[in-house]
Amino acid sequence: MTTPALLPLSGRRLPPLNLGASAFPHHRATLRLSEKFILLLILSAFITLCFGAFFFLPDSSKHKRFDLGLEDVLIPHVDTSKGGKNLGGFLIHGQGHDEHRHREEEERLRNKIRADHEKALEEAKEKLKKSRDEIQAEIQTEKNKVVQELKKKDSKPLPPVPLPNLIGINSGEPADADIREKRNKIKEMMKHAWDNYRQYGWGHNELKPIARKGHSTNIFGNSQIGATIVDALDTLYIMGLHDEFREGQEWIDKNLDFSVNSEVSVFEVNIRFIGGLLAAYYLSGQEVFKIKAVQLAGKLLPAFNTPTGIPWAMVNLKSGVGRNWGWASAGSSILAEFGTLHMEFVHLSYLTGDPVYYNKVMHIRKLLQKMDRPNGLYPNYLNPRTGRWGQHHTSVGGLGDSFYEYLLKAWLMSDKMDMEARKMYDDAIEAIEKHLIRKSNGGLTFIGEWKNGHLERKMGHLTCFAGGMFALGADGSRDDKAGHYLQLGAEIAHTCHESYDRTTLKLGPEAFKFDGGVEAVAVRQNEKYYILRPEVIETYWYMWRFTHDPKYRQWGWEATQAIDKYCRVSGGFSGVKDVYSSSPTYDDVQQSFFLAETLKYLYLLFSNDDLLPLDNWVFNTEAHPLPVLHLANTTLSGNPAYR
Repeated sequence: MTTPALLPLSGRRLPPLNLGASAFPHHRATLRLSEKFILLLILSAFITLCFGAFFFLPDSSKHKRFDLGLEDVLIPHVDTSKGGKNLGGFLIHGQGHDEHRHREEEERLRNKIRADHEKALEEAKEKLKKSRDEIQAEIQTEKNKVVQELKKKDSKPLPPVPLPNLIGINSGEPADADIREKRNKIKEMMKHAWDNYRQYGWGHNELKPIARKGHSTNIFGNSQIGATIVDALDTLYIMGLHDEFREGQEWIDKNLDFSVNSEVSVFEVNIRFIGGLLAAYYLSGQEVFKIKAVQLAGKLLPAFNTPTGIPWAMVNLKSGVGRNWGWASAGSSILAEFGTLHMEFVHLSYLTGDPVYYNKVMHIRKLLQKMDRPNGLYPNYLNPRTGRWGQHHTSVGGLGDSFYEYLLKAWLMSDKMDMEARKMYDDAIEAIEKHLIRKSNGGLTFIGEWKNGHLERKMGHLTCFAGGMFALGADGSRDDKAGHYLQLGAEIAHTCHESYDRTTLKLGPEAFKFDGGVEAVAVRQNEKYYILRPEVIETYWYMWRFTHDPKYRQWGWEATQAIDKYCRVSGGFSGVKDVYSSSPTYDDVQQSFFLAETLKYLYLLFSNDDLLPLDNWVFNTEAHPLPVLHLANTTLSGNPAYR
């Protein structure tokens, strides 16, 4: 579900490339330019005022002033020479007095302008005496005023919507003392990760736990928008860490601002921010989360302004200009990105009453239904200008994974009414099973990747989520194959556990091969890292929920102990660069998804099933729980897909 800082792209998220200091502006130089610019503005204003005062004041001799006050009384003039009454018009009484008053008024204006000039000059002198820090503080104060005004304009009240029936948000305490102890250990790990982020990276997107400072990647643009805060909120809530939750809520209320000149990943911002804010809203009922989610969604909509309606991968939050990743096939959009919007956008339409979000994702679905699919498989690349597939590369791991996940979850989230989504899921899974799923010589079931007409016998850590997906979709599968798909999920879980068990650290590599005598082992050095990924633990949790086989809790506890032993540092948790080394080096990144997904799935694995029951909640691909929209409650029930 998330990608390393080492590869261009590797999964249900975009590449967190590590931006060095050179990627950011030189603030000192910027400050000096700002000071000079302000002083020039002040001086030019003085000169303009001076010219206005002495050269452009109106000349009273050229303008008549008709003042109908008490000083200028209009008196009828009677022309007696013609014997008539009131025939000669009007005499203006007090005209000499009027001219005198004009001169006084003009002098008063001149004196006022002189006084204003002197006052402005004094203020300018005071400005010039101030230090750079004082000037910077004043500039920041003015900026903050503008931001607050914009926030007031954006914070329009949303229509009241009946909340779905929310079940199981404050429960799950296991009766067994040993299980309870393990759950408490995972909660302690969450607190360690959060407290260190709070101390060393607050407001930044992520944390460098060894350097003890903030960290960011290009998926969030060049802005610090608190990705870890938003991603972690629902985990904090379900763990009962309510003080920490309130800290996050306060930061979001006061500081989370999307009107920034920053180019972000539409996919990443949707699953982490919109998904995280919506989940926090449903769990807590706090309106601020809903308002922020809707504000951000409005900033993403310009990404859909393409000839086909397939959105760009990136969009500038301020200008609305979109583009695709330079490395993607011939300027293509990516299946796992434009295909992983449905859950969040349906909820946005539900909460706002605005069908625009629903219409955007349904348009994508309709377009995909019309297209030919080689061997029934969806290629990973689609050109948003031409509406044609890019290179024929199909994967259930990076670039493709969460598209299939969201077909299934669209059906589940609709209370199993969206049969169109279910059919698309079933068709896709049948093609995947036929062309991509194989057994190794050693009996391990794996999911390969289709490239250029042949199967690559390699499986990524990201692909390990599919075990849980097969189990989740077993009930309702066609031809009464529920048992088959539950067994397939168990086999994938076993293979992924083997990829962990065959390493020195008991943590899984980024990718592993099934060639010759090599099975479930990474071969290349750049595939041996572990960056706190959740997919294997996600599958353990789903398999536990559907089977209650104790081995899944055992495997989950093995992973918990390995993470705590080899990834924990004093400043948080870090990924490691080689899971086959007994003394690995750290990558020094505490990913936001570690708090959103990995620790949440571990906590749920050691909780009772009444915490976020799967009949009532559907988890987005960042593990943010969204409630099932039962037909009676949804504003979308008139749509054909929901009939």
